[in-house]
Amino acid sequence: MSKPSPHPPPHDFDFEFGRWRVRNERLKSRLTGCREWERFDAVGECHPILGGMGNREELVTDELGDTRFIGTALRLFNPATQKWSIWWADNRRGVLEPPVHGSFADGIGTFYGDDVHDGCPVRVRFIWDARDAARPRWEQAFSPDAGATWETNWVMTFRRIAATAGDDDR
Repeated sequence: MSKPSPHPPPHDFDFEFGRWRVRNERLKSRLTGCREWERFDAVGECHPILGGMGNREELVTDELGDTRFIGTALRLFNPATQKWSIWWADNRRGVLEPPVHGSFADGIGTFYGDDVHDGCPVRVRFIWDARDAARPRWEQAFSPDAGATWETNWVMTFRRIAATAGDDDR
């Protein structure tokens, strides 16, 4: 008989477990007044880790440049603060980006952190909209002025890929 987990796992990101077709829309240039968006598709997959206290997502596309792009998000829940931390890394830069931290309320997850873009400090905001769990949406925005103004620079819309025999999407 196994012992129970020390903390009940949160279920905020359960909507994302499984495989997805991901429609990406990303500004070609950030914080420059650019209004031109690049669009590309990817395949995403997310699964729980650490007994549900975290999850890992991988995003793969061949449509973003001359080489395959692979990115991964690592999300961990801190039961003491009741907040999630999200880190990002990809195969182009090979570094773990600074985390964003936040939580969900009524199906909307809002996360903030600090980073540097083109040598300038920026505030980063992620918003996860999981109110329609069949078509969740994620967006990223940067603020060069400590959150007074925001520029949304990346939006992803998810559409679940149907499970095939032997797959375990949940």
